[in-house]
Amino acid sequence: MMKNKLSLVLNVVLSLMIVFAAMLTISSVTNLAFAQDAEATESSTIKPGERKTRRVPALRSRVYDQLSRAQTAGDAGNVAEAIEILDEVRDKDSSMNGYEKSMMYNFYGFIYYNNEQLEKSIESFEQAVAQESIPEKFEQTTLFTLAQLYMATGKFEKSIEKLEQWEALNNGVIPPKNFVLKAQAHYQNKNYAESARYIELAIDGHEAEGYLPDEGWLILQRAVYYEMKQPEKVKEILAKMIRLYDNPKYWIQLAGMYGELGQEKRQLAMMESAYQLGYVDSASDIFNFAQLYYYHEAPIKAAALMEQAIKNGVLERNLRNLKFLSICLTSAKEQDRAIPVLIEAAELAENGELDAQLAHLYYNSDKFESAITSSSRALEKGGLSNQGSVHMLLGLAYYNQEEFVKALDELAKAEQFKSSRAAAQQWGQFVGREKSETEQLQAELNSM
Repeated sequence: MMKNKLSLVLNVVLSLMIVFAAMLTISSVTNLAFAQDAEATESSTIKPGERKTRRVPALRSRVYDQLSRAQTAGDAGNVAEAIEILDEVRDKDSSMNGYEKSMMYNFYGFIYYNNEQLEKSIESFEQAVAQESIPEKFEQTTLFTLAQLYMATGKFEKSIEKLEQWEALNNGVIPPKNFVLKAQAHYQNKNYAESARYIELAIDGHEAEGYLPDEGWLILQRAVYYEMKQPEKVKEILAKMIRLYDNPKYWIQLAGMYGELGQEKRQLAMMESAYQLGYVDSASDIFNFAQLYYYHEAPIKAAALMEQAIKNGVLERNLRNLKFLSICLTSAKEQDRAIPVLIEAAELAENGELDAQLAHLYYNSDKFESAITSSSRALEKGGLSNQGSVHMLLGLAYYNQEEFVKALDELAKAEQFKSSRAAAQQWGQFVGREKSETEQLQAELNSM
């Protein structure tokens, strides 16, 4: 019984790229208002019982003005001008405090990121967090930015390292986005068990707060358990994705998982429901659905689905589709409908296999002349998996046309093949006797 394993893997990489693209939003921490707010927060009076904050030096007005100019140029898309202004600031870094240097490198990083120079952006943000006496919130934000950038450049261990540095500074609940990024990094490193642990933390924590999990998180969770070869878990996740997001492709994928679990009846029911909802509309899904009908011994439904899809132009009138349609019609005992389809398919085929099948249909319908034509064409094209059977059928078609000499000639050729030798010998003897009796009868009639 065919399980019709609909591939999840083909979608996983693309899906995760979409997930990560949504996550990779480098926060504009270069905004100077943020810098001033962070400075004020870090320098505020410590109340009893609170975590001790860092003493952060001031961002002086002369540096602020230069950084502001660079930000204005960068926001306007004048990258070269922005970098030139920052280079002027860096030339005087000996007179700058750690916080001012950090903000300067942060500006470099942001401008390089906007110009898609990720390696330079990473180098600049690393310099920003390496400075002393910077606000913790600013450091955390920059560390998370670095985690995202390392992910984007394929340095997954470094991404995890930056997230753990972020967590070491954290004085509260770790947000789900950190767990998701960690899960993504571990997934890319093929650490599937760790990836599963972190994505579960993200989803469970988010749901505990009364929020729906992001669709992209569920895509990642599904991918992780698929790689861990846990189809039952994948099935549960897909069912949840259907409840929450009702994406047509999830219906198809859930049907595929029922197939992998050997639950063929549920698989077929799921596909039929999806089809009724209009979700089975791509060429590949329709063909897979038709195959599912066929292997569930419903060839007439498979044929109807194929015919409609070909008529609507969803499926091409190519060799594969026409061949399968002819198989469905033949299995459904619809030989008269199968023959024109098989004729069209045979014309597209390079070898004679389909012509041989067509000869069988003609022979079973007592159309012996057509069976002779198709068998001869099959032998002419060649590439047959059982050439002996074609000679055999051709011999029998000639026999039914009472062309005994030709029949015996083809049966003799069939004897040369092991698969048809025994039957050909028996039929050869029978046809030989029929030939002799017919000739004797004809001689007697001629002598009267």
